[in-house]
Amino acid sequence: MRVAALYDIHGNLPALEAVLKAVDESNPDLILVGGDIAYGPLPSDTVERLRALGERARFIRGDADRDIVESLDDPHPDPDSRWCAEQLSEEQRAFLIAQREMLTVEVDGLGPTLFCHGSPRSDRDRITVGTADERVLPMLAGVGERTVVCGHTHAQFDRCFGGHRVVNAGSVGLQFGERGAYWALFGPDVELRHTEYDYDRAVARILANPGPLGDRFAERVLEPPPARTAVERWGDS
Repeated sequence: MRVAALYDIHGNLPALEAVLKAVDESNPDLILVGGDIAYGPLPSDTVERLRALGERARFIRGDADRDIVESLDDPHPDPDSRWCAEQLSEEQRAFLIAQREMLTVEVDGLGPTLFCHGSPRSDRDRITVGTADERVLPMLAGVGERTVVCGHTHAQFDRCFGGHRVVNAGSVGLQFGERGAYWALFGPDVELRHTEYDYDRAVARILANPGPLGDRFAERVLEPPPARTAVERWGDS
């Protein structure tokens, strides 16, 4: 099986649409959506676009997905998470919270491959290209799969920690690095992918939807921070 991994979409529907077109051209057997779907400027439309993939896709839950749903019961919620939750229907929120934290898929050439959000230990764990081995190895304790795919830190890498190969698929909608949407294709090896899209049109769509996240995301579409930002923020986390 060949798998396209789409992580950290963050409500950036224009980026997602561009990636799905590129995915169709690659013709994988499965689309694996790696969490943090709806926290962003176009939450409801993004969730619906992914749900429309039907049997072509499988999902894992990210920490931001969980935060959105839990914000409705939090007396002191993060206001942006609460706003995202209020844009979603009850059915959409139920869809987000129902997803598993990890999935193992048999991938051509790689064998059993574990897909998680932050790490196999926690969806909050942060692994970057600069994180020291001694910090990562405890996150992989007890993991039998030799290939582990993660996201959460929004910058691609392909590293080895002990006997494990850990790949960050990058972020579709809120990346660090050059402009564009980042994802990865698995089978028979690992291909880190980068997809361009119409940035000005994307910004116009984002800003046309009133909400607290629009300006921030529009800026990230046009001028994303460099890839090293992930290491500067979380390299020792």
